Amino acid sequence: MWVQVAIMVVSMAISYLNQPKAQKPKPAGLSDFDMPVPDEGTPQCVYFGDCWTGDWQVLSFGRFRTSKIKSKSGK
Repeated sequence: MWVQVAIMVVSMAISYLNQPKAQKPKPAGLSDFDMPVPDEGTPQCVYFGDCWTGDWQVLSFGRFRTSKIKSKSGK
């Protein structure tokens, strides 16, 4: 029985030492998005509200500003 326990402990240690290191994912940048945008000087329609259009151009998308998360602790 003690031999089996020793083998289990050794195999757990080997598994722990051989596991890959966790990597932090890189935050997405504007270069990661492939959105069609119009050339400068192209006439553009302006819609207010929710509208369907056959136009394939994207004038803007998302809000790519970052701000730190602030949390209040305590009472």
